Amino acid sequence: MQITLSVNGRSHTLDVPENTLLVDIIRERLRLTGTHVGCDTSQCGACTVHMDGRAVKSCTVLAGQADGASITTIEGIGTVDALHPMQAAFRECHALQCGFCTPGMIMTAIDLVENTSQLDGSTVREGLKGNLCRCTGYHNIVKAVLSAADKA
Repeated sequence: MQITLSVNGRSHTLDVPENTLLVDIIRERLRLTGTHVGCDTSQCGACTVHMDGRAVKSCTVLAGQADGASITTIEGIGTVDALHPMQAAFRECHALQCGFCTPGMIMTAIDLVENTSQLDGSTVREGLKGNLCRCTGYHNIVKAVLSAADKA
């Protein structure tokens, strides 16, 4: 099947088998390796990207479902010289250790801040429950999300 999608503002038309996952297109075809594959079962959230402005776990989105969509990956939200406010907050609040979950956690956190009117520790923890971190214990992640929300 042939699909067309925009990834980080660039249009791509690709021929892919019908059972191709969005995460495989992102990582293997487009070589955007900031989107991680952690579990292949939609449990960990490491593969989270934005599809048409909303956070999705790209390991459970088929290529056909992404046809015509606008996709934003971690590579599309900031640069080394101009971090996205959420990336800056994660750095400032020491909200990462090994970094494996960080891209998916940041993409979910951005969606959470943009689409939740009242954020507090409870709502952040609830909003991030589909993203697993095996290193930090979440306290600094919650702190980073609230810090970025305050600056938004």
